[in-house]
Amino acid sequence: MSTPENPQGTEPTTPGVPPYPGSPQGSSAPAQPPAYGQPPAQAPYPGPSPYGATAPYGTQPPYAGAPYGAYAGPKTNVLAIVSLISSIASFVILPFIGSLVGVITGHMALSQIKRTGEQGRGLALAGTIVGYVGLGFILLFVLFFLSFLPLIIGSASTGTLS
Repeated sequence: MSTPENPQGTEPTTPGVPPYPGSPQGSSAPAQPPAYGQPPAQAPYPGPSPYGATAPYGTQPPYAGAPYGAYAGPKTNVLAIVSLISSIASFVILPFIGSLVGVITGHMALSQIKRTGEQGRGLALAGTIVGYVGLGFILLFVLFFLSFLPLIIGSASTGTLS
């Protein structure tokens, strides 16, 4: 029996709902779903699961990740970090020694970075520059103090400050 909506002349099972996999397409018997707990006759996706077999409940799958540090980015040179920290700390703690350590370790870090290709060139440059600036401030302070030293000594012997 043919209807205007169905030009092939076959009886549709349920309009708008696709039949279950493995059910006979052209039969007059309604399609039956698979029994509870049974997989359909044809898997909705081809091939095995891309994730492998699932482990039974209560067991952990073996860890197959990379060892610690395998995903870390490029290594930063330690002397570059020391250079920057000591140069900045020289403005607060041990001004001359901190600047001197910053300059020396900055130059050492720059040579190591050039040789090994590590990261941290900007840190080493910043530590070296800040260290030189700190040494420059110390030198200016010493020159300023020495220029006024004769005036201080002369006023101490006379008792006046003019």
